[in-house]
Amino acid sequence: MSLIARAARIILSDIEPFSKHILKRPLRPYQLEPARAILSSILQGRGETFAVVMSRQAGKNETAAQIEAYLLNLFQRKGGQIVKASPTFKPQTVNSMMRLGQHLNNPWNSGRWSRPHGYILQLGNARCMFFSAQKGANVVGATADLLLEADEAQDIDAAKWTKDFVPMAAATAATKVMWGTVWTSKTLLGQTMRQLKQMELRDGVKRVFTYAADVVGQVVPAYAIHVKHEIARLGRHHPLIRTQYFLEEIDAEAGLFPLHRQALMRGQHERQEDPTPGHIYALLIDVAGEEEDAPAEGVARIESPKRDATALTVIDIDPSTIADPLIRKPSYRAITRRLWIGAKHTSLYPQISAIAEHWGARYIVIDSTGAGTGLSSFLEARFGSLVIPCLFTTRTKSNIGWGFIAIVEAGRYKEYLNDQAEDTRQFWYEVDACDFEASSPTSLKWGVWETPSYDGLIAKGHDDLLISAALTAILDEQTWGIGDSAVISAPDPLAQYDESAW
Repeated sequence: MSLIARAARIILSDIEPFSKHILKRPLRPYQLEPARAILSSILQGRGETFAVVMSRQAGKNETAAQIEAYLLNLFQRKGGQIVKASPTFKPQTVNSMMRLGQHLNNPWNSGRWSRPHGYILQLGNARCMFFSAQKGANVVGATADLLLEADEAQDIDAAKWTKDFVPMAAATAATKVMWGTVWTSKTLLGQTMRQLKQMELRDGVKRVFTYAADVVGQVVPAYAIHVKHEIARLGRHHPLIRTQYFLEEIDAEAGLFPLHRQALMRGQHERQEDPTPGHIYALLIDVAGEEEDAPAEGVARIESPKRDATALTVIDIDPSTIADPLIRKPSYRAITRRLWIGAKHTSLYPQISAIAEHWGARYIVIDSTGAGTGLSSFLEARFGSLVIPCLFTTRTKSNIGWGFIAIVEAGRYKEYLNDQAEDTRQFWYEVDACDFEASSPTSLKWGVWETPSYDGLIAKGHDDLLISAALTAILDEQTWGIGDSAVISAPDPLAQYDESAW
């Protein structure tokens, strides 16, 4: 055997030397552990199923790509197929193909691998096939005899996976891997992890590999610093921190504002009706429809339990936390609120204008959706760039919900002491009654969804005051440095969701 052949045999004897010497991207210890378990199952024909769960940007996708490149090299003469499913074609499937292609541009494989079809990467007789697992995608007919993978398995529909992908490994007993980050117990990944842990209890074979942020941080100090900053920005109990970094499943039983989050919202300051010199104020307005027979001043909520209200929250903006290098954002105190039922917007306009002038509002954030369009336009005509119109869509409301939770979890939002006023009592009821559905880390539906009614103290089924307060998230998107402020786009908290740590 030639020297080159012996070197190749040594390098292909384990993924670690292949990773180090051929790909020039050594895998970390927490990546090597699941990689070796997966490859052992494949090479020994055991057909095991694994779940590999790593904190966000810890190198999960890198691990998968290196396993794929290693297998293509091992089986380039004998032949074999890998099948990989992703929740969407763009960007996830495309990203996976690009990452594997980059790894095959190594000294051994460069110029020798091909892409005979748009969704297949081939080296010799071995190939990796990439499919979208979106509900309408046609994926029938492929066979996985080496490896069947589910990328971001928490986002793949369980029925789609069972019907279209599991049969691909039925005749070959191929090893299966669920890659992902936890979300709720009801996801494909969550269900699979529970099944595998039951199997582990019976036979002692490790099938679930989890690496939370603290584990990754011990190996990568820079990662520990990154996570520290994210916790300071969003709060340790923010759903994205809990799931994406500490691998803690969340479910909706406790509502969007469980007791610990409500406790964070409670401040020690009194309600006030007049500005304090030198303080910065903003108005947050959720706009309801108007009624032709409504009086100019509006009516009390208790007289109209089934109608939405126009709600206004006055926010005292504390810029001191901008100087904190881990936060770099203001803090906010709700100091009073107003509520109008069915009032004509032509009558609301002078009232809100007077309130804005009384407080010297730096910003007026207003719901400009539907009925709010006219009132928003009136205020813009008078106050110009001080007015920030907010058009509610599914995406913007989701972003506002996530943003408000981040502010609360970071201890940057405080309510005034409970003064037993009707609107204060109503606000806290809405907070406690707020439900949510989070189908993915980028989609949050939230609100008070119960049937409207009135019990003598509380108007149920309303969330006007809560939505008004949550518009603090729009304030948090502004620039708060020295000089003129300008509206900027809020960064997507999961913009790097499909990227690895490399």
